[in-house]
Amino acid sequence: MPPRLLPVLFIGVFMAALDTAVLAPAIPVLRASFGLDIREAGLLMVAFILFSLPSTALMANLGDRHGRRPVFLTSVGLFAAGSLLITLAPNFATLLAGRALQGVGGGGIIPTASAVIGDALPPAQRGRALGLIGATYGMAFVLGPPLAGLLMTVASWHWIFLLNLPIAALVMALGLRALPRQAASASPGALPRLDWAGLVLVFFTLTSLVLGITRGLDGLLGRTLWPALLAAAALGLALLLVVETRAAARGQRPMIPLALLQQRQLALTYLLTAGAGFGMGSVIFLTSIATLQHGVAHNNGGFVLLPMVLSSMLGSVGAGRLLNRLGARRVVLVGFVLLASGYGACAWPGWGLWGYMAATMPVGLGVGVVVGGALRTIAIDEAPLPLRGAAQGLVNIFTSVGTLLSATVIGTVADFAGGGGRGLLLAYAGVAAAMGAMALTTLALRSAPGLPAGLKTGA
Repeated sequence: MPPRLLPVLFIGVFMAALDTAVLAPAIPVLRASFGLDIREAGLLMVAFILFSLPSTALMANLGDRHGRRPVFLTSVGLFAAGSLLITLAPNFATLLAGRALQGVGGGGIIPTASAVIGDALPPAQRGRALGLIGATYGMAFVLGPPLAGLLMTVASWHWIFLLNLPIAALVMALGLRALPRQAASASPGALPRLDWAGLVLVFFTLTSLVLGITRGLDGLLGRTLWPALLAAAALGLALLLVVETRAAARGQRPMIPLALLQQRQLALTYLLTAGAGFGMGSVIFLTSIATLQHGVAHNNGGFVLLPMVLSSMLGSVGAGRLLNRLGARRVVLVGFVLLASGYGACAWPGWGLWGYMAATMPVGLGVGVVVGGALRTIAIDEAPLPLRGAAQGLVNIFTSVGTLLSATVIGTVADFAGGGGRGLLLAYAGVAAAMGAMALTTLALRSAPGLPAGLKTGA
C-alpha cells in the first residue's frame, strides 16, 4: 500500500465532513440573509442529499467497474466546483444549485474512500482505518463550527465555503500520485451495461418523497400536490424493485443490488445506517434552538456547538479503538443510547444556555460513534468481494436517506407546531424517541459478522 494513500483519503473525507460541519452554524445567518423559514433553510441540506444519493450509487458502481482512482478524483473536483458556485451565489436559487453540485461530488468521496480501504488493507486493519475515517469526521466537526463563527465575524458566510477549494486542490495533487490505478473489479470487456433506469428511479422516488413531505411545490404553485407526490414515491419504489430484480436476472450489475438487502444482517445494518444519518443530520437546527430559545447572536451560533463537536471527535476516536475489542453491535448500541439521551436533553425547555451546551455533549459523542467505522465494518464483512463497492455505496445511500429525512421531518414538525423555539423543541423530542427505537433495533444484530454461503460467491 502506498504510504501516502490513507492521508489522501482522510483529507478528502475531511473536506466533505467540514462542509457538513460549517453548514449547521451558518443556518441562522443564511436564514437572515435570504429571508428563509425553517423548512426553506432545510432545503440546503435536502438539495445536497437529493443529489448525493444517486451520485453515491453511480460512483460506487463506476468505482467497481473502472477503478477507484478516477472516481475519487472526479468526485473531489465536482465538490470543489459546487463550493465555488456557492461562494459566488447572488440568490438562494444559485445557492441551492451549488449545494446540489456539492452533493454530486460528495456522493462519491466517502464510499470510494471506504472501498479503497477495503481493497488495500487486510481485515484485521480495516476496522481501525475505518474508525480513523470516523475520527476525521470528528476533527472536521471540531474545527468547522468555531472556524465558521470566526469567518462570519470577520468576513461573511461566503468565505466559509472557500475553505473547500485549497483542500480539494491538495487532495487532487496528492491523489494523482498515491491512489492505485488498478482497482476495477472486472476487465473493461466484461463490464455490464450501467443501470441507468435504476439510477433515474432512485432520484425520482426520493425527489417525490421529499417534495411530498415538505410540500415545497404546493406553496410554489398554489396547488395541493403532496398526496400525488407521495403516491409517485410509492410507485417509484415499486418500479425500482422490479427494474433492479430484472437487471440482476439478466446478469446486469444493478444500481442497488437487491441481494445485499435480502441478507438479514446487511438489511439491519442499512436500517441502522439510516438511523445514524437521521441522528447526524438532526444537528443542523441545534444552533437555531440556541438563537431562538437562549438568545444567542446568529454569528456566535458556531461557538455554542463547540462542546458537541469536541465530544464528536472523542466519540469517533473512542469508537475506532473499541471496535475490535467490543464488536460492532455494542459500539453502535452505545452510540444510539447517547443520541437518544442527548437529543432528549436538548428538547427540555428548562435549561439555561450552559445547561443546553452540556446537553449537546452526548449528541456529539453519539454522532462520533454511529458515523465511525462500526456499520461500515459490518457492510464490508458481510458483502461479497465483487459487491464491496456497492455495499459501501449503500451505506452512504441509507445514511443520506436518514439525513434527508431528518432535515425534512424536523423542519416540517417545527413549522406545523408554530415555528420558533417551541416548535423545534417538540421536533427534537421526536428525534430522541427515534434514536431510542434505533437502539432497540441494534439488539437484533449478531455479535460476529459472517457471510452466508449463498452470498459469498456473489450469487
